[in-house]
Amino acid sequence: MTKRDKKDPSVTNSLQPTRRDRFLPAELLGISAGLGVFVGLIVLIATREFILAGVALGIAFILSLVLMALFALAFKPTAAEVEDIHEQDVEAQEKAAGHGDAPKPATPTDGDDREPRGH
Repeated sequence: MTKRDKKDPSVTNSLQPTRRDRFLPAELLGISAGLGVFVGLIVLIATREFILAGVALGIAFILSLVLMALFALAFKPTAAEVEDIHEQDVEAQEKAAGHGDAPKPATPTDGDDREPRGH
């Protein structure tokens, strides 16, 4: 049982994601799909070629999805998110120190006695 599991329930309940946070990926997919369909319909009306409209729909969907995901990542985390990140870092460091899982320096395995080279 970790330190995070033993927290006061009022604190852990406040750290649960809200409904809006849980549906954000679906919202981004829906908006991207809407933009893709819009572009696809415009191309279909202008050219009357289904293949070209499908290609335009796919390009618009992927491009809008990537751009909106990048914009979503640009937002600054809230104080609760920052606190949770710090707690997870401390737990990971304690776990690594307690079990000896710290990364070991690279050593040559081919029987070579030379110093390992840094990259």
